[in-house]
Amino acid sequence: MLKLCIMRLPAIVCVCFLLLAGCGNASGKKDHAIPLTIAALKGPSSMGMIRFIDSLEGVADAGLKVTIVNEPLQVRKMMLDGTADFALLPLTTAAIVYNKGLDYKLAAIPVWGTLYLFGQDSAITKWEDLSHKKVHMMARGMTPDVLFRYLLQKNGIDPEHDITLDYRFPTHIDLANAMASGQASLGVISEPLASQVMHRNDKVKMLFDLNQEWISIQGAPIPQTALMVKASVIRNNPAVVEEVLDAYERSVEWVNSHPDSAAVLIVKHLILDDPRIAYQAIPRSGIKLVRAAAIRSQITEYLRIFYEMDPQTTGGKIPDEGFYY
Repeated sequence: MLKLCIMRLPAIVCVCFLLLAGCGNASGKKDHAIPLTIAALKGPSSMGMIRFIDSLEGVADAGLKVTIVNEPLQVRKMMLDGTADFALLPLTTAAIVYNKGLDYKLAAIPVWGTLYLFGQDSAITKWEDLSHKKVHMMARGMTPDVLFRYLLQKNGIDPEHDITLDYRFPTHIDLANAMASGQASLGVISEPLASQVMHRNDKVKMLFDLNQEWISIQGAPIPQTALMVKASVIRNNPAVVEEVLDAYERSVEWVNSHPDSAAVLIVKHLILDDPRIAYQAIPRSGIKLVRAAAIRSQITEYLRIFYEMDPQTTGGKIPDEGFYY
């Protein structure tokens, strides 16, 4: 444990120093600055930054805190009320928030393509096998739904007539529970819930990797999750933004190269409750941080597809250049 703590210190000290620099007043006394908040989702985005999250634990005046929530709508609410300085949420939701006038910028894509079609019917091996089947989705108009309908169309299946899409389970947790209990026989779910479902019900198998299906059409993976930064933080604390991005990237690299140790931290911070499931989920969770500025055209193409499928999924338009950090 001592070795791990020593390894964590450089990232902690660097971020904390930058956040607290300049916080002294004329008398030399240190002001108590309000910590910046990172709003993260309980899933791959927080799994990827787990070493960074753990490094902040117990550090007085760290200047940063991480709030982990279950649903993207909770992150969106934190952005609307201004309590999220950094926010992790689906890229399409990030576009909606930006197009509604919230002053946030897209800094990076930290999660790529974690969606899968799961079911108990091993006879389903190709897209045409889904004709006249019922597939459960978490909610109409959300990323899994739109992406799956796009892939259906590209594979010659009319999502309105050739297949039944069932939305009775409104959240991804509800759908995962239904898959595990057998209430839903086919469903599109993401990691790490997919690993939880398979752990609870060994009859449920992965049928299609939707990221690979997307790559076969688009030639690039799904830029699924966005890291947004409040514009005022970029203006007032640009060095802190860079340090957070660097610390997140280092954490992602560590998680992918040390999945066993990462699994322990993921359970410690209550993202999952079983290190075996965490360990199994990490390789399928698409954890890789890429700066948004380096892949603008790929992001724009992804959002264009969603906009053409349903303009409301991107907030009525494709974000302009001001979207990017």
